[in-house]
Amino acid sequence: MAEPVFAPWADPNEKPLIQFKGVTKRFGDFVAIDNLTQDIFAQEFFALLGPSGCGKTTMMRMLAGFETPTEGQILIAGQDMAGVPPNKRAVNMMFQSYALFPHLSVAENIAFGLKREGMPKGNIDDRVKEMLRLTRLERFAQRKPHQISGGQRQRVALARSLAKAPKLLLLDEPLGALDAKLRQQTQFELMDIQEKTGTTFVIVTHDQEEAMTVASRVAVMDEGRIMQVATPAEIYEQPNSVYVADFIGDVNIIEGTATPEGKGYDVAWAEGQRPFHAETDKSFSKDQRCFLAMRPEKVAISTDEPEARNRVQGKIIDIAYLGNLSTYHVELPGGTMMKAQTANTRRLSRRALTWEDQVWLSWTDTAAVMLEG
Repeated sequence: MAEPVFAPWADPNEKPLIQFKGVTKRFGDFVAIDNLTQDIFAQEFFALLGPSGCGKTTMMRMLAGFETPTEGQILIAGQDMAGVPPNKRAVNMMFQSYALFPHLSVAENIAFGLKREGMPKGNIDDRVKEMLRLTRLERFAQRKPHQISGGQRQRVALARSLAKAPKLLLLDEPLGALDAKLRQQTQFELMDIQEKTGTTFVIVTHDQEEAMTVASRVAVMDEGRIMQVATPAEIYEQPNSVYVADFIGDVNIIEGTATPEGKGYDVAWAEGQRPFHAETDKSFSKDQRCFLAMRPEKVAISTDEPEARNRVQGKIIDIAYLGNLSTYHVELPGGTMMKAQTANTRRLSRRALTWEDQVWLSWTDTAAVMLEG
């Protein structure tokens, strides 16, 4: 039998662990969070994604209790958090700097919060052992933070945050200090640990790849508002706005005007050019301004004219060779630029295409997402 898909947000009987209800946060005249309502469910790995200054860290700090909402309510497990100090919340926060105590060993760092709570020594030892095992740090228990690598320090901070068994762990750009390869490895470790402990994780990041890798759902933010909340696949394949389409991954965005045609719309995009065609469930009126958002990997490139309804000729202006992929930047009539991507499956294959070549781009009727202007 197939494993049931984890999607508590789709079940009307599920109670959320976290509820933001009409939350606004102002700093003087600046509105950091603008009337935000959002539910987060137990055992989710929820990512807050957006550019600097979009309000994602403010949201997290309000959850932790370091900031108070100007208006609205935040509930955790049904309890209003107004006036509940950070140390009385079933929440722990892991900071970007890790903030480990340099003079304490790895094991002592992990035990620190438990000692402060007055947990009996035997229980502390058991819990520290469990955390060392979970984060694969048993061999490093007696070392000091400066004697281990950045990735290991990151895991110590995680073990310390999880030692108190919080209902909710907040991670603020937790992998920011790691190099690319280690980041990738650590993302999978984080997912593994989150699954094993069943703790709800909320991560703040401006790295879209990270959000798309680790999260059960991603909230894309802009100027204190959540623009779209969905699974990584939905955000990538079905963005609800030009902002979200543009923020996530590489995308072609072509502006035009819509005319109903068959199962979808013809989109006029340049004087004297054949319109593009897109199928969509959305409704557009005749001559309504619209945008086609299309991922480069859905655009085929060839030297011969293809049979596809959506085809256009252009000239290769630039080629980015990324090892496993090549991205071709193609100038269309009227100056519009489009990107097409091909997988380099064979060594030095497809080198027939080069700068200044005239090529054809084509795609299916369902490849583009049609968005309102």
